[in-house]
Amino acid sequence: MTHQTIAPLDGVRVLELGNYIAAPTAGRLLADFGAEVIKVERPGTGDELRNWRLHKGTTSMLYRTLNRNKKSVVLDLRTDAGKQAVLELVAKCDILLENFRPGTLEKWGLGPEVLNEANPDLIVTRISAFGQTGPLSERPGFAAVAEAYGGFRNLVGDPDRAPVRVGVSIGDSIAGLYAAFGSMMSLYQREARRRDSAGAAPLTERIIDVALNEAMFSMMESLIPDYQAYGVDRQRVGGRMEGIAPSNAYVCKDGASIVVAGNGDSIYQRYMQTIGRPDLADDPALQTNAGRWAQREELDQAIGEWAATLSGAEALAALEAAGVPAGPIYTAADISTDSQYAARNMIQKFDVSTGEEILPGVGFPGIVPVIGNQSLPIRNLGPDLGENTQEILGGLLNMDSAQINAASGREEALQP
Repeated sequence: MTHQTIAPLDGVRVLELGNYIAAPTAGRLLADFGAEVIKVERPGTGDELRNWRLHKGTTSMLYRTLNRNKKSVVLDLRTDAGKQAVLELVAKCDILLENFRPGTLEKWGLGPEVLNEANPDLIVTRISAFGQTGPLSERPGFAAVAEAYGGFRNLVGDPDRAPVRVGVSIGDSIAGLYAAFGSMMSLYQREARRRDSAGAAPLTERIIDVALNEAMFSMMESLIPDYQAYGVDRQRVGGRMEGIAPSNAYVCKDGASIVVAGNGDSIYQRYMQTIGRPDLADDPALQTNAGRWAQREELDQAIGEWAATLSGAEALAALEAAGVPAGPIYTAADISTDSQYAARNMIQKFDVSTGEEILPGVGFPGIVPVIGNQSLPIRNLGPDLGENTQEILGGLLNMDSAQINAASGREEALQP
Protein backbone atom coordinates (compact mmCIF):
# COMPACT_ATOMS: atom_id res chain seq x y z
CA MET A 1 0.00 0.00 0.00
CA THR A 2 1.43 3.38 -0.98
CA HIS A 3 1.11 6.46 1.14
CA GLN A 4 -1.17 8.03 -1.43
CA THR A 5 -3.80 5.33 -0.83
CA ILE A 6 -3.86 5.70 2.96
CA ALA A 7 -6.89 7.88 3.62
CA PRO A 8 -8.99 6.40 6.45
CA LEU A 9 -11.48 9.29 6.31
CA ASP A 10 -11.98 9.22 2.55
CA GLY A 11 -15.66 9.91 1.89
CA VAL A 12 -16.15 12.04 5.01
CA ARG A 13 -17.03 15.65 4.25
CA VAL A 14 -16.55 18.41 6.82
CA LEU A 15 -17.78 22.00 6.79
CA GLU A 16 -15.45 24.23 8.79
CA LEU A 17 -16.85 27.55 9.97
CA GLY A 18 -13.79 28.05 12.13
CA ASN A 19 -11.48 30.99 12.58
CA TYR A 20 -8.09 31.34 14.29
CA ILE A 21 -6.64 28.06 15.64
CA ALA A 22 -8.99 25.74 17.58
CA ALA A 23 -11.59 24.66 15.01
CA PRO A 24 -9.07 24.89 12.14
CA THR A 25 -6.82 22.49 14.08
CA ALA A 26 -9.67 19.99 14.31
CA GLY A 27 -10.34 20.46 10.61
CA ARG A 28 -6.67 19.96 9.79
CA LEU A 29 -6.54 16.67 11.68
CA LEU A 30 -9.57 15.35 9.79
CA ALA A 31 -8.25 16.62 6.47
CA ASP A 32 -4.84 15.07 7.07
CA PHE A 33 -6.38 11.60 6.96
CA GLY A 34 -8.52 12.02 3.90
CA ALA A 35 -11.65 13.95 4.86
CA GLU A 36 -12.78 16.64 2.44
CA VAL A 37 -12.74 19.76 4.59
CA ILE A 38 -14.49 22.80 3.14
CA LYS A 39 -13.35 25.88 4.99
CA VAL A 40 -15.81 28.78 4.86
CA GLU A 41 -14.16 32.21 5.03
CA ARG A 42 -15.58 35.71 5.06
CA PRO A 43 -15.25 37.95 2.00
CA GLY A 44 -12.23 40.21 1.79
CA THR A 45 -10.19 39.21 4.82
CA GLY A 46 -10.91 35.52 5.26
CA ASP A 47 -9.70 33.78 8.39
CA GLU A 48 -7.86 36.31 10.55
CA LEU A 49 -5.04 33.79 10.89
CA ARG A 50 -3.97 34.80 7.39
CA ASN A 51 -2.49 37.92 9.00
CA TRP A 52 -1.06 36.40 12.20
CA ARG A 53 2.77 36.29 12.25
CA LEU A 54 2.70 37.69 8.76
CA HIS A 55 6.37 38.32 7.96
CA LYS A 56 5.82 38.97 4.28
CA GLY A 57 3.07 39.15 1.69
CA THR A 58 -0.62 38.61 2.41
CA THR A 59 -0.89 35.05 3.74
CA SER A 60 1.05 33.81 6.78
CA MET A 61 2.91 30.52 7.05
CA LEU A 62 0.78 29.91 10.15
CA TYR A 63 -2.35 29.92 7.99
CA ARG A 64 -0.70 27.73 5.35
CA THR A 65 0.26 25.24 8.08
CA LEU A 66 -2.99 24.98 10.06
CA ASN A 67 -5.23 24.88 7.02
CA ARG A 68 -3.37 22.36 4.92
CA ASN A 69 -5.29 19.74 2.95
CA LYS A 70 -8.45 21.91 2.99
CA LYS A 71 -10.52 23.80 0.42
CA SER A 72 -11.40 27.48 0.85
CA VAL A 73 -14.83 28.83 -0.03
CA VAL A 74 -15.85 32.45 0.45
CA LEU A 75 -19.39 32.93 1.80
CA ASP A 76 -20.99 36.04 3.25
CA LEU A 77 -23.02 34.82 6.22
CA ARG A 78 -24.51 38.29 6.61
CA THR A 79 -26.61 37.60 3.51
CA ASP A 80 -29.53 35.26 3.01
CA ALA A 81 -27.78 33.77 0.00
CA GLY A 82 -24.67 33.01 2.06
CA LYS A 83 -26.66 31.39 4.84
CA GLN A 84 -28.66 29.36 2.33
CA ALA A 85 -25.43 28.13 0.78
CA VAL A 86 -24.24 26.98 4.21
CA LEU A 87 -27.46 24.99 4.69
CA GLU A 88 -27.08 23.43 1.26
CA LEU A 89 -23.52 22.46 2.09
CA VAL A 90 -24.61 21.11 5.48
CA ALA A 91 -27.01 18.77 3.69
CA LYS A 92 -24.00 17.22 1.95
CA CYS A 93 -21.64 17.09 4.95
CA ASP A 94 -21.05 14.71 7.83
CA ILE A 95 -19.52 17.13 10.34
CA LEU A 96 -19.75 20.87 10.98
CA LEU A 97 -16.94 22.54 12.97
CA GLU A 98 -17.28 26.00 14.53
CA ASN A 99 -15.54 28.03 17.20
CA PHE A 100 -17.60 31.19 17.46
CA ARG A 101 -18.79 32.73 20.69
CA PRO A 102 -21.86 30.78 21.93
CA GLY A 103 -25.03 32.16 20.41
CA THR A 104 -23.36 33.42 17.23
CA LEU A 105 -24.65 30.65 14.97
CA GLU A 106 -28.10 31.05 16.50
CA LYS A 107 -27.99 34.80 15.86
CA TRP A 108 -27.22 34.07 12.22
CA GLY A 109 -30.16 31.69 11.99
CA LEU A 110 -27.82 28.70 11.78
CA GLY A 111 -28.28 27.14 15.20
CA PRO A 112 -28.14 23.36 15.72
CA GLU A 113 -31.88 22.90 15.29
CA VAL A 114 -31.80 24.65 11.91
CA LEU A 115 -28.74 22.68 10.85
CA ASN A 116 -30.47 19.48 11.96
CA GLU A 117 -33.41 20.24 9.71
CA ALA A 118 -31.01 20.50 6.78
CA ASN A 119 -29.24 17.27 7.76
CA PRO A 120 -30.68 15.00 10.49
CA ASP A 121 -27.38 13.04 10.59
CA LEU A 122 -25.09 16.03 10.99
CA ILE A 123 -22.48 16.08 13.76
CA VAL A 124 -22.14 19.62 15.13
CA THR A 125 -18.81 20.19 16.87
CA ARG A 126 -18.63 23.45 18.78
CA ILE A 127 -15.55 24.98 20.41
CA SER A 128 -15.78 27.96 22.73
CA ALA A 129 -13.96 29.49 25.67
CA PHE A 130 -16.16 28.03 28.42
CA GLY A 131 -18.62 25.74 26.64
CA GLN A 132 -22.20 26.19 25.49
CA THR A 133 -23.72 26.04 29.00
CA GLY A 134 -22.94 27.37 32.47
CA PRO A 135 -22.62 30.88 33.93
CA LEU A 136 -19.51 31.73 31.87
CA SER A 137 -20.75 30.30 28.57
CA GLU A 138 -21.46 33.66 26.96
CA ARG A 139 -18.12 35.15 27.93
CA PRO A 140 -15.60 35.54 25.09
CA GLY A 141 -12.08 34.31 25.60
CA PHE A 142 -8.97 33.21 23.79
CA ALA A 143 -6.77 30.28 24.80
CA ALA A 144 -4.61 32.45 27.08
CA VAL A 145 -7.60 33.05 29.35
CA ALA A 146 -8.70 29.42 29.15
CA GLU A 147 -5.22 28.20 30.07
CA ALA A 148 -5.39 30.36 33.18
CA TYR A 149 -8.88 29.13 34.11
CA GLY A 150 -7.86 25.51 33.57
CA GLY A 151 -5.04 25.68 36.12
CA PHE A 152 -2.34 25.25 33.48
CA ARG A 153 -0.85 28.74 33.51
CA ASN A 154 -0.30 28.66 37.26
CA LEU A 155 2.23 25.83 36.89
CA VAL A 156 4.33 27.32 34.07
CA GLY A 157 7.42 29.28 35.01
CA ASP A 158 9.64 29.82 38.02
CA PRO A 159 8.19 30.02 41.52
CA ASP A 160 9.59 33.49 42.24
CA ARG A 161 8.06 35.08 39.15
CA ALA A 162 4.63 35.56 37.63
CA PRO A 163 3.30 32.62 35.60
CA VAL A 164 4.32 32.63 31.96
CA ARG A 165 2.83 31.29 28.76
CA VAL A 166 4.28 28.47 26.71
CA GLY A 167 5.43 29.54 23.25
CA VAL A 168 2.51 28.11 21.27
CA SER A 169 -1.30 28.32 21.45
CA ILE A 170 -1.48 25.10 23.42
CA GLY A 171 -5.04 25.67 24.67
CA ASP A 172 -6.41 26.07 21.17
CA SER A 173 -4.45 23.09 19.87
CA ILE A 174 -5.56 20.73 22.63
CA ALA A 175 -9.17 21.85 22.21
CA GLY A 176 -8.78 21.13 18.49
CA LEU A 177 -7.56 17.63 19.29
CA TYR A 178 -10.59 17.02 21.51
CA ALA A 179 -12.89 18.41 18.83
CA ALA A 180 -11.48 16.04 16.23
CA PHE A 181 -11.71 13.13 18.68
CA GLY A 182 -15.28 14.03 19.61
CA SER A 183 -16.24 14.31 15.95
CA MET A 184 -14.81 10.89 15.18
CA MET A 185 -16.49 9.38 18.25
CA SER A 186 -19.85 10.70 17.10
CA LEU A 187 -19.17 9.56 13.54
CA TYR A 188 -18.44 6.06 14.85
CA GLN A 189 -21.68 6.12 16.84
CA ARG A 190 -23.57 7.16 13.72
CA GLU A 191 -22.16 4.27 11.72
CA ALA A 192 -22.87 1.83 14.55
CA ARG A 193 -26.48 2.97 14.73
CA ARG A 194 -26.81 2.57 10.97
CA ARG A 195 -25.41 -0.92 11.21
CA ASP A 196 -27.96 -1.75 13.90
CA SER A 197 -30.79 0.03 12.03
CA ALA A 198 -31.28 2.23 15.09
CA GLY A 199 -31.81 5.50 13.20
CA ALA A 200 -30.04 8.77 13.80
CA ALA A 201 -28.88 9.63 17.30
CA PRO A 202 -30.77 12.48 19.01
CA LEU A 203 -29.45 15.93 18.18
CA THR A 204 -28.23 16.39 21.75
CA GLU A 205 -25.90 13.41 21.28
CA ARG A 206 -24.58 14.81 18.00
CA ILE A 207 -23.52 18.16 19.47
CA ILE A 208 -19.90 17.94 20.59
CA ASP A 209 -19.27 20.74 23.10
CA VAL A 210 -15.56 21.51 23.61
CA ALA A 211 -14.57 24.23 26.08
CA LEU A 212 -11.03 25.61 25.94
CA ASN A 213 -10.73 25.84 29.72
CA GLU A 214 -11.95 22.26 30.17
CA ALA A 215 -9.57 20.99 27.51
CA MET A 216 -6.68 22.45 29.49
CA PHE A 217 -8.14 21.36 32.83
CA SER A 218 -8.22 17.77 31.54
CA MET A 219 -4.43 17.94 31.07
CA MET A 220 -3.79 18.76 34.71
CA GLU A 221 -3.30 15.17 35.86
CA SER A 222 -4.01 14.77 39.60
CA LEU A 223 -4.08 18.50 40.42
CA ILE A 224 -7.58 18.42 41.95
CA PRO A 225 -7.47 14.96 43.61
CA ASP A 226 -4.16 15.81 45.29
CA TYR A 227 -5.58 19.09 46.54
CA GLN A 228 -8.89 17.69 47.77
CA ALA A 229 -7.43 14.53 49.28
CA TYR A 230 -4.24 15.91 50.83
CA GLY A 231 -4.46 19.70 50.66
CA VAL A 232 -1.49 19.74 48.27
CA ASP A 233 -1.51 22.87 46.10
CA ARG A 234 0.98 22.36 43.28
CA GLN A 235 3.34 25.24 42.59
CA ARG A 236 5.54 26.35 39.73
CA VAL A 237 8.90 24.57 39.78
CA GLY A 238 10.62 25.99 36.70
CA GLY A 239 12.30 23.34 34.57
CA ARG A 240 11.50 20.58 37.01
CA MET A 241 8.41 18.41 37.29
CA GLU A 242 6.64 18.48 40.66
CA GLY A 243 7.64 15.51 42.83
CA ILE A 244 10.11 14.03 40.32
CA ALA A 245 13.91 14.27 40.62
CA PRO A 246 16.39 14.60 39.16
CA SER A 247 14.75 15.81 35.95
CA ASN A 248 15.71 19.22 34.62
CA ALA A 249 17.59 21.21 31.99
CA TYR A 250 21.26 22.09 32.35
CA VAL A 251 23.64 24.48 30.58
CA CYS A 252 26.84 23.01 29.17
CA LYS A 253 30.30 24.54 28.64
CA ASP A 254 29.53 25.61 25.08
CA GLY A 255 26.27 27.29 26.05
CA ALA A 256 24.09 24.44 24.76
CA SER A 257 21.26 23.33 27.02
CA ILE A 258 20.32 19.69 27.51
CA VAL A 259 17.41 17.95 29.21
CA VAL A 260 18.10 14.93 31.39
CA ALA A 261 15.40 12.71 32.88
CA GLY A 262 17.28 10.57 35.38
CA ASN A 263 14.51 10.02 37.90
CA GLY A 264 14.03 6.22 37.66
CA ASP A 265 15.64 4.37 40.58
CA SER A 266 18.04 2.27 38.49
CA ILE A 267 18.65 5.09 36.02
CA TYR A 268 19.55 7.36 38.92
CA GLN A 269 22.35 5.02 39.96
CA ARG A 270 23.92 5.08 36.48
CA TYR A 271 23.36 8.83 36.25
CA MET A 272 25.29 9.63 39.40
CA GLN A 273 28.14 7.31 38.41
CA THR A 274 28.33 9.09 35.04
CA ILE A 275 28.68 12.54 36.61
CA GLY A 276 31.36 11.23 38.99
CA ARG A 277 29.24 11.32 42.14
CA PRO A 278 29.10 7.74 43.49
CA ASP A 279 28.47 9.23 46.93
CA LEU A 280 25.08 10.49 45.73
CA ALA A 281 24.37 7.13 44.12
CA ASP A 282 25.04 5.33 47.42
CA ASP A 283 23.32 7.81 49.76
CA PRO A 284 20.49 5.88 51.53
CA ALA A 285 18.34 9.01 51.58
CA LEU A 286 18.40 9.21 47.79
CA GLN A 287 17.31 5.68 46.88
CA THR A 288 13.69 6.67 46.32
CA ASN A 289 12.12 9.42 44.26
CA ALA A 290 10.61 11.04 47.37
CA GLY A 291 14.06 11.32 48.93
CA ARG A 292 15.58 12.70 45.76
CA TRP A 293 12.83 15.30 45.44
CA ALA A 294 13.53 16.44 48.99
CA GLN A 295 17.18 17.05 48.02
CA ARG A 296 16.55 18.28 44.48
CA GLU A 297 18.59 21.44 44.96
CA GLU A 298 21.71 19.49 45.92
CA LEU A 299 21.25 17.08 43.01
CA ASP A 300 20.70 19.84 40.47
CA GLN A 301 23.79 21.66 41.69
CA ALA A 302 25.93 18.53 41.29
CA ILE A 303 24.57 17.81 37.81
CA GLY A 304 24.90 21.43 36.76
CA GLU A 305 28.55 21.53 37.84
CA TRP A 306 29.25 18.37 35.80
CA ALA A 307 27.45 19.68 32.70
CA ALA A 308 29.40 22.94 32.85
CA THR A 309 32.65 21.04 32.27
CA LEU A 310 31.53 19.47 28.97
CA SER A 311 30.09 20.54 25.66
CA GLY A 312 26.50 19.62 24.96
CA ALA A 313 27.57 16.86 22.57
CA GLU A 314 30.07 15.43 25.08
CA ALA A 315 27.53 15.39 27.91
CA LEU A 316 24.88 13.73 25.77
CA ALA A 317 27.36 11.10 24.54
CA ALA A 318 28.28 10.20 28.12
CA LEU A 319 24.65 9.99 29.19
CA GLU A 320 23.69 7.90 26.16
CA ALA A 321 26.53 5.46 26.88
CA ALA A 322 25.17 5.05 30.41
CA GLY A 323 21.57 4.59 29.27
CA VAL A 324 20.35 7.79 30.89
CA PRO A 325 17.47 9.46 28.97
CA ALA A 326 18.70 12.83 27.73
CA GLY A 327 18.49 15.06 24.72
CA PRO A 328 19.31 18.46 23.27
CA ILE A 329 16.88 21.37 23.42
CA TYR A 330 16.18 21.86 19.75
CA THR A 331 15.65 25.07 17.87
CA ALA A 332 13.89 25.37 14.50
CA ALA A 333 17.32 25.12 12.84
CA ASP A 334 18.06 21.87 14.68
CA ILE A 335 14.74 20.29 13.74
CA SER A 336 15.18 21.33 10.12
CA THR A 337 18.35 19.24 9.77
CA ASP A 338 17.58 16.34 12.12
CA SER A 339 17.90 12.85 10.61
CA GLN A 340 15.11 11.34 12.72
CA TYR A 341 12.54 13.85 11.51
CA ALA A 342 13.78 13.38 7.96
CA ALA A 343 13.58 9.58 8.13
CA ARG A 344 9.89 9.78 9.03
CA ASN A 345 9.04 12.48 6.46
CA MET A 346 8.21 14.94 9.22
CA ILE A 347 9.56 17.94 7.33
CA GLN A 348 7.86 18.22 3.94
CA LYS A 349 9.01 20.87 1.49
CA PHE A 350 6.80 23.03 -0.70
CA ASP A 351 7.14 26.03 -2.93
CA VAL A 352 4.81 28.41 -1.12
CA SER A 353 3.17 31.69 -2.03
CA THR A 354 3.21 34.59 0.39
CA GLY A 355 0.59 36.26 -1.76
CA GLU A 356 3.28 38.39 -3.36
CA GLU A 357 6.03 35.93 -4.30
CA ILE A 358 6.85 32.22 -4.38
CA LEU A 359 9.35 30.98 -1.79
CA PRO A 360 10.93 27.68 -2.90
CA GLY A 361 11.46 24.59 -0.75
CA VAL A 362 9.89 25.73 2.53
CA GLY A 363 9.59 22.93 5.10
CA PHE A 364 6.27 22.24 6.82
CA PRO A 365 5.57 19.83 9.71
CA GLY A 366 4.37 16.38 8.66
CA ILE A 367 1.21 14.51 9.57
CA VAL A 368 0.84 12.83 12.98
CA PRO A 369 0.24 9.99 13.77
CA VAL A 370 2.34 8.06 11.30
CA ILE A 371 0.69 5.32 9.24
CA GLY A 372 2.91 3.13 7.08
CA ASN A 373 6.33 3.98 8.57
CA GLN A 374 6.42 7.62 7.43
CA SER A 375 4.25 10.70 7.69
CA LEU A 376 1.58 10.75 5.03
CA PRO A 377 2.21 13.37 2.36
CA ILE A 378 0.55 16.76 2.70
CA ARG A 379 -1.75 17.13 -0.30
CA ASN A 380 -1.83 20.91 -0.32
CA LEU A 381 -0.95 23.83 1.92
CA GLY A 382 -3.60 26.17 3.30
CA PRO A 383 -5.40 27.43 0.21
CA ASP A 384 -5.64 30.96 -1.12
CA LEU A 385 -8.76 32.82 -0.04
CA GLY A 386 -11.74 31.49 -1.98
CA GLU A 387 -9.54 29.22 -4.09
CA ASN A 388 -12.24 26.55 -4.25
CA THR A 389 -15.39 28.69 -4.27
CA GLN A 390 -16.24 27.93 -7.88
CA GLU A 391 -15.48 24.22 -7.48
CA ILE A 392 -17.67 23.79 -4.39
CA LEU A 393 -20.55 26.16 -5.07
CA GLY A 394 -20.64 25.51 -8.79
CA GLY A 395 -19.76 21.82 -8.79
CA LEU A 396 -21.14 20.46 -5.51
CA LEU A 397 -24.17 22.77 -5.22
CA ASN A 398 -24.75 23.39 -8.96
CA MET A 399 -24.97 27.17 -8.49
CA ASP A 400 -24.71 29.48 -11.47
CA SER A 401 -22.45 32.53 -11.56
CA ALA A 402 -25.10 34.91 -10.23
CA GLN A 403 -25.87 32.64 -7.29
CA ILE A 404 -22.18 32.20 -6.49
CA ASN A 405 -21.65 35.96 -6.56
CA ALA A 406 -24.61 36.52 -4.24
CA ALA A 407 -23.56 33.84 -1.75
CA SER A 408 -19.91 34.90 -1.64
CA GLY A 409 -20.60 38.63 -1.31
CA ARG A 410 -19.24 39.43 -4.76
CA GLU A 411 -22.61 40.72 -5.94
CA GLU A 412 -22.42 43.55 -3.40
CA ALA A 413 -18.83 44.27 -4.36
CA LEU A 414 -19.80 44.53 -8.01
CA GLN A 415 -22.43 47.17 -7.39
CA PRO A 416 -21.49 50.59 -8.85
